[in-house]
Amino acid sequence: MIRSYDPEKDQKAVYRIWREVGWIDNAKQEKFLDKIVKAGRSLVAEINDEAECFVLSAPAIFRYLNEDLAMSAVTAVTTSRIARKQGLAKKLTAHLIAADAAEGALVSALGIFEQGFYNLLGYGSGPYEHWISFDPAQLNVKKRARVPRRLTHDDSAQMHHAMLNRRRRHGAISLLPSETVEAELGWAENGFGLGYFDGPNAELTHFFWASTKGEHGPFTIDMLAFQNGEQFLELLALLKNLGDQVRLVKMHEPSGIQMQDFLIQPFRFRQLTEKSKYVNVNKATSYWQLRICDLAGCLEQTHLAGKPVRFNLNLRDPITDFLDDDAPWRGIGADYIVTLGAECDVKVGQDSSLPMLTASVGAFSRLWMGTLPATGLAISGGLDGPTELLADLERILRIPEPKSDWDF
Repeated sequence: MIRSYDPEKDQKAVYRIWREVGWIDNAKQEKFLDKIVKAGRSLVAEINDEAECFVLSAPAIFRYLNEDLAMSAVTAVTTSRIARKQGLAKKLTAHLIAADAAEGALVSALGIFEQGFYNLLGYGSGPYEHWISFDPAQLNVKKRARVPRRLTHDDSAQMHHAMLNRRRRHGAISLLPSETVEAELGWAENGFGLGYFDGPNAELTHFFWASTKGEHGPFTIDMLAFQNGEQFLELLALLKNLGDQVRLVKMHEPSGIQMQDFLIQPFRFRQLTEKSKYVNVNKATSYWQLRICDLAGCLEQTHLAGKPVRFNLNLRDPITDFLDDDAPWRGIGADYIVTLGAECDVKVGQDSSLPMLTASVGAFSRLWMGTLPATGLAISGGLDGPTELLADLERILRIPEPKSDWDF
């Protein structure tokens, strides 16, 4: 049975599920779980009249070029030990997506535990995200940092506001409920924050929040917000100031910035620290996925440069297999006539005079958001069309890689 989460009936069961999957282990963390559950949509699946699978989403914004699109962020998919391999997670997540899409979510995104599982629900992988580990003393930053303000859990609302108002490039994701930041701070291991309140009304403008291990680190930057380059450089200078004691900082590389530009002899230090506790390394992984939930809604807010491209689109959406016939939304699989250009358009139907593109929702979502070019997706699978059409799609969809800059 699939139904909405009922705190009176399901709270202890959901605590148990999250303890079993290792996401929480104490009463303090349970309190923060309650906060994010209240701030989003949550569903459960029952076995023997008890919740054994739990999914959660939060309203969010996805930045597409210069437009803000309504997004559903699937923030948790958890299954108890006795409910594994029963198909509950896929079916419950499909129902969650359908509910959010029916209420206006144009896209849905989530973090993945492994590649392939969420492809069955129409998701396609985002780009490689870079996590770079470095000795902060090796930062090549000439700017001097002012004395910052110390941030604590009591500043979570200010930090959330700063995240919403940070510099956002193509692909940026912003979670709207402030409880998401409050919970992240509460779950962080030995967390601390430093930042600057430079706004016109003395609001927080740029900061980082880090979790720490041991006297010499590593420190992991869990949250980073800045509005311009000068603020980013000041945060790097602040990290450099910690380098007399801290031997390693791990951080997500911000969109549009190559952290190697700010490191002294990065190759030398990678070799010197190889296999050590403080290894300097840059790791690239694609660990989040996105799917289009409303094709017309997304294309209405898509504005591309260049000569328009028109084509037939045969779009396959596997999520239908996991939804009931009376679901409020049943995916977007259909035949369409699509126009991509300064003003994009989509209509249900086919035009025999136009070339045909055949694609899964996941592959087309990757194409649309700029993860990979059309020819690359044609090689890896999920998308197929005439050579001339693929070339035209590469030309019109010459957009930046989407970078979320906010893990969830």
